[in-house]
Amino acid sequence: MKKAVCLLSGGLDSTTALYWTKSQGCDVSALTIHYGQLHECEIEAAKTICRGLEIPHQIISVPMPWGGSALLDKDIPIPIDRDAAQMGQDIPATYVPARNTVFLSLAASYSEAIGAEVIVIGANALDYSGYPDCRPEYFESFTETLKRGTRSGAEGRPIQIEAPLLRMTKKEIVLLAQSLKVPLEKTWSCYLGKERPCGVCDSCRLRQKGFGGAGLEDPQISDVSARILS
Repeated sequence: MKKAVCLLSGGLDSTTALYWTKSQGCDVSALTIHYGQLHECEIEAAKTICRGLEIPHQIISVPMPWGGSALLDKDIPIPIDRDAAQMGQDIPATYVPARNTVFLSLAASYSEAIGAEVIVIGANALDYSGYPDCRPEYFESFTETLKRGTRSGAEGRPIQIEAPLLRMTKKEIVLLAQSLKVPLEKTWSCYLGKERPCGVCDSCRLRQKGFGGAGLEDPQISDVSARILS
């Protein structure tokens, strides 16, 4: 049985990637990183999801006190009410500097320590907010880095990076999640981290696009006025 480490934020994509990993018959451990984000809704969601699956779950704190992102600095406004065209124009304020590079490095260390062969990440390069570290060429490059810069790579056992959702639309991700019986009501995607999802930040609107395209109601925002992306 292949051993895997899955990066889990507690959001729709990472939770779907976790369930996909389980469906492949892997012995999976989850890794959640508290990097100083302004709310902990996703982290609490990740805890709930891992308890339900009864899998090992590491939660580590790696704060980024220098900020540089609306997810880390309350003085930087989170973009709201943007449509798909606007999201694709630039790298948004919610980009966290080099976040996936930090996360994948930590996942690689964890993987080597426990003998895992693969790191799974729920990154997506189609319906996404324009982050440069969610693109295929980035993961290809980082895989090569792991091959050259780790003991397992030097010994001919390089750790692989799997991004099963990379080329999927949000609609396809929602349908995959449904087929895998992901507890969608327990996932959290909203950037604002209030009692209820806001429905207007980029993450909420992309999530709405997925559920709307799939013809399904999102159990997280069933009582929020959903504005589906055109």
